[in-house]
Amino acid sequence: MSEELDPIDLEILRILQRDATLTNKELAFKLRKSIATVHDRIRKLKERGYIKRVVAILDRQKINRSLIAFSQVLLKEHTADSLNEFEREVAKFNEVMECFQMTGAFDFILRIATSDMDTYHLFLRNKLATLPNISTVQSFFVLSETKSETAYPL
Repeated sequence: MSEELDPIDLEILRILQRDATLTNKELAFKLRKSIATVHDRIRKLKERGYIKRVVAILDRQKINRSLIAFSQVLLKEHTADSLNEFEREVAKFNEVMECFQMTGAFDFILRIATSDMDTYHLFLRNKLATLPNISTVQSFFVLSETKSETAYPL
């Protein structure tokens, strides 16, 4: 944790991770600070990159994205160009929610959200498998979700 963050900044981040819809007035009341102080601190936290963006978290069931797959991808080549190309291309796919380069037996792990198994199959065959340099894709499907957290402990 950066030493630049004081206890008030940390508390602002804790609160906003749980509910970013709070107004500066509501935050100021919770923190016992002025609205101007809260506004200025949030602006600085954004400028310094602590707050990357503010989003709404949707219920994936209600938007017909009920099938979640974690797909491990192994590439044939591991040059900087081939790794960069894979990352550029996979980032274009709407179904790919997250892409991480990994250590271990596979090069990348993708979190993929689709409506059902047929849609995932089409994604795999018509999008992911068409990328050059893919050696192996191994997918695991989520049966249930026990915990899904977006807030980091501070």
